[in-house]
Amino acid sequence: MAAKLDTYNQKRNFEKTFEPEGKIENPKGGLRFVIQHHMARRDHYDLRLEWKGVLLSWAVPKGPSYDTHDKRLAIRAEDHPLDYRNFEGTIPKGEYGGGVVMLWDEGFWEPYGSVDEGLLKGELKFLLKGRRLKGKWALIRWKAKSSETKDNWLLLKEKDEYVKDRAGISDFTTSIRSGRTMEEIQNREDEKFTKNPFLRADVQLAKLVSRIPEDEDWLYELKYDGYRILAFVEGNNVRLITRNGNDYIKYFYDIGSSLIDLSNGRAMVLDGEIAVTDTSGKTDFQALQNYIKNPRTQNLNYILFDLLALNGVDLRGYPLKDRKKMLEGLMEDAPENLHYSRHVAGNGKECFDVACETGMEGVIGKRADSIYSGTRNGDWIKLKCYKRQEFVICGYSLTGKRISGVSSILLGVYEGDELVYVGRAGTGISEMDMKILEGKFENLKRRDPPFKVVPSSRTNEKITWLEPELVAEIKFAEWTKDNLLRQASYKGIRTDKDSKDIKREKAEDNTQLKLSNREVNSIEGNINNDIIIEGIKITNPDKVIFDESKITKKDVVQYYEKVSERMLPYLRHRILSIVRCPKGISKTCFYKKHPGTNKGIITIPVTMGNGEMEDYFYIEDTKGLISEAQMGTLEFHTWGSRVDELEKPDIMVFDLDPDEGLDLNRIRQGVWDMKNILAKLSLKSYLKTSGGKGYHVVVPLKPTVNWDEFHDFARLVAEVMEKKWPDRYTSNIRKVMRRDKIFIDWIRNGRGATSIAPYSIRARTGAGVSMPISWDELDTVAPDGIGMEDAILRITKTDPWKDFFTHDQMLK
Repeated sequence: MAAKLDTYNQKRNFEKTFEPEGKIENPKGGLRFVIQHHMARRDHYDLRLEWKGVLLSWAVPKGPSYDTHDKRLAIRAEDHPLDYRNFEGTIPKGEYGGGVVMLWDEGFWEPYGSVDEGLLKGELKFLLKGRRLKGKWALIRWKAKSSETKDNWLLLKEKDEYVKDRAGISDFTTSIRSGRTMEEIQNREDEKFTKNPFLRADVQLAKLVSRIPEDEDWLYELKYDGYRILAFVEGNNVRLITRNGNDYIKYFYDIGSSLIDLSNGRAMVLDGEIAVTDTSGKTDFQALQNYIKNPRTQNLNYILFDLLALNGVDLRGYPLKDRKKMLEGLMEDAPENLHYSRHVAGNGKECFDVACETGMEGVIGKRADSIYSGTRNGDWIKLKCYKRQEFVICGYSLTGKRISGVSSILLGVYEGDELVYVGRAGTGISEMDMKILEGKFENLKRRDPPFKVVPSSRTNEKITWLEPELVAEIKFAEWTKDNLLRQASYKGIRTDKDSKDIKREKAEDNTQLKLSNREVNSIEGNINNDIIIEGIKITNPDKVIFDESKITKKDVVQYYEKVSERMLPYLRHRILSIVRCPKGISKTCFYKKHPGTNKGIITIPVTMGNGEMEDYFYIEDTKGLISEAQMGTLEFHTWGSRVDELEKPDIMVFDLDPDEGLDLNRIRQGVWDMKNILAKLSLKSYLKTSGGKGYHVVVPLKPTVNWDEFHDFARLVAEVMEKKWPDRYTSNIRKVMRRDKIFIDWIRNGRGATSIAPYSIRARTGAGVSMPISWDELDTVAPDGIGMEDAILRITKTDPWKDFFTHDQMLK
């Protein structure tokens, strides 16, 4: 199998090119394709189709054409590794294929008929689902003359709704991934698309309750019957992430395409439900199951109810009502398969009654002022018109009335780590469902039951036990006194949920829901342990923030109180971006750039690049620091300028970010090299640990130049190191350029960018601190080698940065 890529590997020197080394990979999900614009000795486009762990490849000199009259020459090339579909950059001159490579288009493809037979026969027809290339295409082998040695094909556009009277490819001159032109890629300029502030998030979950809250500070929406999906959109790339972390873009590519149209180049993270609607507008889970089997079903929609990030700004700390307002504005003129989930303020009982009367599943209530914590904390609640939830399939029965198939499925839920039997479902399983279930059950059969307490078998039936991996959606009438399901009916398989998360849903007596968020937090078991520091009431002080080291909220607050004198000179009067982990680092943490209502912070309006004003915040004393710690803040990141000289930065930071697994001595050598480069520029630099895997070199400067000059100077320093030691360092942010090197991160020296403040805790396992150290300590202190206790001991000794603010050098 590996021989497929022998030719690819033999043609390349991987010590000189950043192209991925060829290895066979097991394909996951749908079949992907990529078109790469390749400006080498001859300008051409490379068509690559995923098949059996590699990319089948053709070089198309003139590029594809949407005109059915055009017959484009396509020269079969060696198979490429699957990872090549992520390659964009410059292949060095003198190397095979030397030149610039752009990711011009990407997506999924569906072959018509057997691919292997088509390759042998010389006729391969397929459907492309890309951002730029869509519809039906064909590759036809050109009958070679006796003197020809190349495997020549013709790439043709077949007739469909996407046909044009021209080639159509000249309309697109930028990368589908990075938004860059060929020239910008060659010059290694930054990617043009805004990045999202986080790559994953836990979804906000709703508690099942038995009554409508008494107060009116709630928003009510319909409960939808589909797949809960978080959509991460960046440039022309979309990930549709399910509850259990799978990317469903392969199933819902049309939704992804519409999201790119909606984003119009903006980065965003959205929360919603993908569902199939019937003619009356009701969501139908069974129809969604059918769509997965046959994607040509119509009426697939993404119903959006929350906005978690926009244009690089983390919105999870904003009140829900504000997030909904921003989302509604975004959804104006949205594509037809994207819908905004409208809500009603208050009137919960009326909303629930109407939902049930019209045959809907129920309603979701959400606190109007709640943040998005990614937990099931009572800020969101659900009321169901009928009983329905997910259960683990633990076996199936076959009665004497049937020769084969499935008579009923045996179901369970987890109580702690133990799987408990809750009954069976026999109705709702169609003949088609039986065939699908039999196929899924085949590789999950086991000899013994997965239950400690085994249910009795019925007369004249055979039970086959299964590994508890599959999850089924079940509708039922009620729970019996024996905690078994009555009148259970099968609705479909849930591939978007993890079986280990399935527990018995019990409606809570939710009279406490009329309390405010702050009041609810105060009654969670620690009300008598509250402490006062700097006039700030510290609630839940015994809450464990770092599970591994058992560091509590009280420990964190007291740490910041003790280091405040050393820390505040680097923190006060600087705009902050903070990281909050109110439930501890094992739960959802979120960035926050905009002010809330907590004490001790000062709001400042800032003009953004688009001319609009946005509110940011800073602190100026210990009270502000403690106030933030009380709200769950662990990390403090600062601008490089003070608020009184906002447009003239005075602290430059270089973060030496090593490739994974790089030897620590290599990293330390990088720090020495950076110090020496700066010294030759007559700049005194200071050193601190990052609390992670690298070090930070910090330069204080007089606030005399603007951000553009400041940013350009930092980039030039990084480029000097890159040019002087090209085998050690890179100034390019892309990870593919970082292999066995250290990335000199200069980008944090731009307006609006931030860096971790000295003495700040890191929201990572180990509770490391970004700690100022002396240059003499570089070879003895690891980047993550100083924790909170060490930091407190160090502040009793001589300050290694004691002259920091007397060396604010002139940047020329």
